[in-house]
Amino acid sequence: MTILTNSPTFNFNAIAVVHSPYKQKFAIPRQPGLVSAAHGKIELVADYSNIELVRDIEQHSHLWVIFVFHATQAQGWKSLVKAPRLGGNKKTGVLSTRSTFRPNPIGMSVVKLEGVVKQGSKIYLNISGLDLLDGTPVLDIKPYIPYSDSIASAHSAMANTAPEQELLVSFSEQASIELNTLASNYPELETLITQVLKQDPRPAYKKLNKNMQEYGMNLYDLNIRWQVKDNQCEVISINLQ
Repeated sequence: MTILTNSPTFNFNAIAVVHSPYKQKFAIPRQPGLVSAAHGKIELVADYSNIELVRDIEQHSHLWVIFVFHATQAQGWKSLVKAPRLGGNKKTGVLSTRSTFRPNPIGMSVVKLEGVVKQGSKIYLNISGLDLLDGTPVLDIKPYIPYSDSIASAHSAMANTAPEQELLVSFSEQASIELNTLASNYPELETLITQVLKQDPRPAYKKLNKNMQEYGMNLYDLNIRWQVKDNQCEVISINLQ
């Protein structure tokens, strides 16, 4: 066994950047695949904008994306974090969770590949089901291989099933009018908003408050206001920023 006396360091270049409807960390689904209506792009950059890098990639329906938590990187890491699935108050080891506050700010996510597009010198991978912040740097992309990556016997005592409680989402009369106005420029917008809010993006401690609470989130270049009481969520307004 080799014992390292000094921790080695590594330098990596971003090979791509994510274009996503999620413009802020708040309201991003906590896991990939929960919001199928979330569509985005991975743009290959610099020397990696080469169609040869993605030859035959469309033979795979899904991809692993290895990325950097760039929005929280400057805040450093924590050995103990509050896991949402434990109610948001109990602390557990960071390596036991998917928290962004890791010793190395690296994440991995599975996305569905919708196609490859070449526009001039730019190469894009169209993806869906993403849980990635707009502008996320990508370090690597690998194919998802079902026979080896999907382990039927796997289990997690902390998060073995999807959250049982989902918010019931409705739209106010004003929000419905605004949806109709925006529909031609934002396909599936109603579905996207509904799927995001059903996951209840509120901090865990907020869910104990039974009073009316109002929130805002940004999707694309839209500011969406919504309010929650008990398990009922109503979208109040949808406006261009």
